[in-house]
Amino acid sequence: MRDATARPSYWEKHPRETVVMAIKTRFTELFGVEHPIAQGGMQWVGKAELVAAVANAGALGFITALTQPTPEELAKEIQRTKDLTDKPFGVNLTILPAIKPPPYAEYRAAIIEAGIKIVETAGYKPQEHVDHFKANGVKVIHKCTAVRHALSAERMGVDAISIDGFECAGHPGEDDIPGLILIAAAADKVKIPMLASGGIADARGLVAALALGADGVNMGTRFCVTQEAPIPMAFKEQMVANDERQTDLIFRTLHNTARVMRNAVSQQVVEIERAGGAKFEDVQALVAGTRGRDALANGDTDGGIWSAGMVQGLIHDIPTVKDLVDRMVAEAEAIIRGRLAGMLA
Repeated sequence: MRDATARPSYWEKHPRETVVMAIKTRFTELFGVEHPIAQGGMQWVGKAELVAAVANAGALGFITALTQPTPEELAKEIQRTKDLTDKPFGVNLTILPAIKPPPYAEYRAAIIEAGIKIVETAGYKPQEHVDHFKANGVKVIHKCTAVRHALSAERMGVDAISIDGFECAGHPGEDDIPGLILIAAAADKVKIPMLASGGIADARGLVAALALGADGVNMGTRFCVTQEAPIPMAFKEQMVANDERQTDLIFRTLHNTARVMRNAVSQQVVEIERAGGAKFEDVQALVAGTRGRDALANGDTDGGIWSAGMVQGLIHDIPTVKDLVDRMVAEAEAIIRGRLAGMLA
């Protein structure tokens, strides 16, 4: 781990006046937001206080549906968010294969009945969910990790896609294609608006994503390290202290790779897999969701698995959401009008 004060950030070395400008893209036009920035669904984090702060800052935030234990609780969380903002926000619904899957139809109904008009889907075969949402006037962004998956989602009728590079937190897929290649490759083939996700924390990532062909960016880890994120300060401070090397890839032997913040538990999982452990039962006690939830509640950064991306190495502070979004947009404008324009002969 690094000393967070030892290495100045790019913008500490290249200060710019913070004047918020508007960057208009197909994403901002389609979803009615001011800035081409989204906060995607994050387990335990996508709650009203964060989502409303993102919306009030002019970006697009998503409540994480399955963080709520029942569809009824999700409806209450949606209302709680509405009480905090009058700007657009959405709900994330992640579909994963399970022996006893959540009551997805009931969660969808709760989303639709609450009047939500934007949904982020992710995971396994979303066609049924896409069809239901679209039939009820809901715009759908599907999150995926490969160009072929993005094209499949486009054929399903989604309104936009979010493409996740290998740098991302959570599940980066099994192809190991980093964002610099994946975003451009997707932009060559995908016709609908596209968000770039994974490895983005500041204005440089936003400008790079736009240059590669994306219409905006989707950030997870960076929004975790804000004042409004509903997680203990110990986790936020740990991610500030971490550098870009402080992640582990787990479940590689299970072909369900996940990128998590490096800690005592993730290292144990990696060692078990290296030693030949190839069954979920070999690591189940270490990675149990209840263990991670308890560690989060107790502020114990070594107590369980926690998703975080390599972008930790670009995070140097814990701002408010508004300060983060305003800074990103203003600095992106400075890069485009200043540094890049200045290179033209």
